[in-house]
Amino acid sequence: MASEGQRDVLERIADALERLAPPVTDVVDLATGDAFFCDGHGTKAIAPFRPIDIDLLTGIDPQKARLLDNTSRHASGHAAHDALLWGSRGMGKSALAKSAVRSLQAQGQDIALIEAPSDQLEKLPALFDMLAAVRRQFILFIDDIGFAEGSSEPRLLRSMLEGGANQRPANIRLYVTSNRRHIVSRQMSEQDDPINPRDAVDDQLALSDRFGLRLGFHAASQDAYLAIITKYAEKHGLSFDREDALLWAKQRGSRSGRVAWQYIVELAGRAGIILA
Repeated sequence: MASEGQRDVLERIADALERLAPPVTDVVDLATGDAFFCDGHGTKAIAPFRPIDIDLLTGIDPQKARLLDNTSRHASGHAAHDALLWGSRGMGKSALAKSAVRSLQAQGQDIALIEAPSDQLEKLPALFDMLAAVRRQFILFIDDIGFAEGSSEPRLLRSMLEGGANQRPANIRLYVTSNRRHIVSRQMSEQDDPINPRDAVDDQLALSDRFGLRLGFHAASQDAYLAIITKYAEKHGLSFDREDALLWAKQRGSRSGRVAWQYIVELAGRAGIILA
């Protein structure tokens, strides 16, 4: 029989182990939630899932129509493409991917969004196995993807998209955003690496070719920028001065949907209004 001193030691050890043990997390029901985030260590629900109203996304009507149509096909269980959304920063690539899913959910379609970080691609096969067992359709969203020179990740993702042992299941389509059309590093050049540099470039060009739907997003013209601000302002009951809006963009060195929204936040702040 343990002495009182020994029992005290054992109790302290047990307390220490309990503090070190990871907390017990609730099991995520992938069959019912609207959106989830998978960080490579676990999956958690995104609640509430409230991306921007798709009708507010202005100046990208062709891209919006094509991605909505593709997402609707997938939600219905029909043939659909993996999609690469590429182009200028702040022009609505990420917002559109999320809003398209939310728009269909609002119409009663059984589809969910799973967001995964771009630096955890090697863990996607395990996620595929988990999602394949769920009887619903998923959009796997990977934002702002880019690869370092010499990275093996282009080949890994290419294998998932087509023909590899880790090919994604039929109930999953990948929506990926990138600032560059061919997902090639800005620093990559054939002169930088004397050992088969062309192979690295070809890997990444071959990856972009695996996306059946490729949508380009370009910097906003002055008229498009002002149209975006107008729609946001009407939505939130704000008025604005055209020259002030243009000065805002000039000071930031770009015109985009993101810069337009930042201007709306500024207007709301000036007016003492809280944006929902």
